[in-house]
Amino acid sequence: MSNLYWLSEAQMERLRPYFPKSHGVPRVDDRRVLTGIIFFNRNGLRWRDAPAEYGPHKTLYNRWERWSDMGVFARIAKATMARLVPGR
Repeated sequence: MSNLYWLSEAQMERLRPYFPKSHGVPRVDDRRVLTGIIFFNRNGLRWRDAPAEYGPHKTLYNRWERWSDMGVFARIAKATMARLVPGR
C-alpha cells in the first residue's frame, strides 16, 4: 500500500466510540474510510482524486457527509481538546 498515510489500529480504537454502530449490511472498513478522509483534508484534493487504496471516492464523500451531519467529527475534536487542554 505505497507510502500513504494510515491510522494505526490503536488510533482507530481510541476513535471508534465516536462512530455510529453498523446496522445490517457490513460497511466498508471505518479505519480505511476515515484515513482516506484525513488524507483528503490534509492534501486539499477533490474527492475523485483520493487514492483508490482508501476505497471508492463516493464512499469517502458519503461517509464524510453522513458523519459530519451526525456530529462525529465535532465530538472527536471536542474530546481531543479536552485531552490536550487541562481543565476542559
